[in-house]
Amino acid sequence: MRTIAHISDLHFGTVEGSVADDLVADVRDYNPSLVVASGDVTQRARAWQYRAAADLLWKLPQPQLVIPGNHDIPLFDVLTRFFMPLRNYHKFISKDVRPVYQDDELLVVGINTARSFTFVLNGFWKDGQISEEQLLDIKLRACDLPPSVFKIVVTHHPFIPPPGERVHGIVHGAKAALDQMEQCGVDMCLAGHLHRGYSGDVRTHHEAVKRSIISVQAGTATSTRRRGEPNAYNRITINPDHVTIQVRAWDGKRFADAAKTHFSRLDGVWQREG
Repeated sequence: MRTIAHISDLHFGTVEGSVADDLVADVRDYNPSLVVASGDVTQRARAWQYRAAADLLWKLPQPQLVIPGNHDIPLFDVLTRFFMPLRNYHKFISKDVRPVYQDDELLVVGINTARSFTFVLNGFWKDGQISEEQLLDIKLRACDLPPSVFKIVVTHHPFIPPPGERVHGIVHGAKAALDQMEQCGVDMCLAGHLHRGYSGDVRTHHEAVKRSIISVQAGTATSTRRRGEPNAYNRITINPDHVTIQVRAWDGKRFADAAKTHFSRLDGVWQREG
């Protein structure tokens, strides 16, 4: 069994009150096998925001796997955005934007979907993309491992939209990425970006995908930009064919249990049980 604390969208620069300290206390009490932070650790990629984010990450348990999000690239500092987009990320968080965690039961591959040039290309600065080089990363890391290893890919931008909402925010290159994940036997995707917590089978949105893969999104862990949901993160428990996603939501005083979802894999298909 492995346990993951899946946090996302910290957005330091929009954090108020004690929510960040309460998050640290709650995750430390959980003591997970791995902490995953799926992007947007800052609001505007400023040095002071990165310092605050780095301080929180330093207080959280190790090991950790952290990737950047679109907010971790400067928006208004055009020269830095296009020529040194992750300068502060490298300085304060990590020089590695291709992080990997692996043990005898679990493989987690981090993919940086944030891009400097998306606004120029399509008019949406916050859109994300997966490149062919990153698909090769997934292939090299995951394809040769046995099915007994539970395989996870982490991106900032999600693969499926929130239930009942228009399609938006989905990572560009999703089809090719899912084709590669299918070939390599990936079991789960983790993401954030939309500040909504939800989960489901990728095949509900990508009908051509044959492999059943759970897509899990986390809400914003600490930001005031909550999109109608409380600050929250996911406690994920993984057994080979059973996954439990326990949302821990902040009630203004502490993080406490909220929605819980169980998935069981039957004949290769993930079935939602709650």
